Amino acid sequence: MQLLHIDSAITGHQSVSRQLTAQIVEAWQASHPATQVQYLDLVAEAPAHFTMDAMAPRTGQTEGLSEAQQRENAVSERLVRQFLAADVVVIGAPFYNFSIPTQLKAWIDRLAQPGRTFRYTANGPEGLAKGKTVIIASSRGGVYSTSDTGQAMEHQESYLQTVLGFFGVTDVRFVRAEGVAMGADAKAQALAAAAQAIAAHVQHPEAANRERLAEVA
Repeated sequence: MQLLHIDSAITGHQSVSRQLTAQIVEAWQASHPATQVQYLDLVAEAPAHFTMDAMAPRTGQTEGLSEAQQRENAVSERLVRQFLAADVVVIGAPFYNFSIPTQLKAWIDRLAQPGRTFRYTANGPEGLAKGKTVIIASSRGGVYSTSDTGQAMEHQESYLQTVLGFFGVTDVRFVRAEGVAMGADAKAQALAAAAQAIAAHVQHPEAANRERLAEVA
């Protein structure tokens, strides 16, 4: 089993999402000892923002590519191959300005390739990255999940759920720690709740799936 471990927080060792992804990967390896892990730090190895140089090969242009286009295409190819090869993907996704880090968005832009992660059919788009489990470590300074106003401002988990679903990933699990900037007690409670979620999602995924379905219902 191949696991891809991704971090995107810019705050280094102070990052809650980095702490959570490390705990998730450790728990997954304990439950699945044969798992092989690849690590991608999107801050240390950030792909450039999406440009026409990166876009050109996707428009059907294969001849006469410039050096910059070939270089950017190689980056996209490496990242999409790595993603497609993974059975499990653990993503650290902190909440920055109501959304995700630009480094994480740049990674997603490189993955969104027709014929690789999705395709258009007569019946609409079809995701091609099926059969994966994605566990997202979602960290938030405030609390956004418990009110209509907060949920309307949230474009972090909702975006990731949407784009991964577009890629064909239906098993998306969230480990959430919110309110971590609201004092020591609030942070401790958030981390304790996240630890419970890690145990549920990694060791007892059926229970976690039932809980998620109940929340939707």
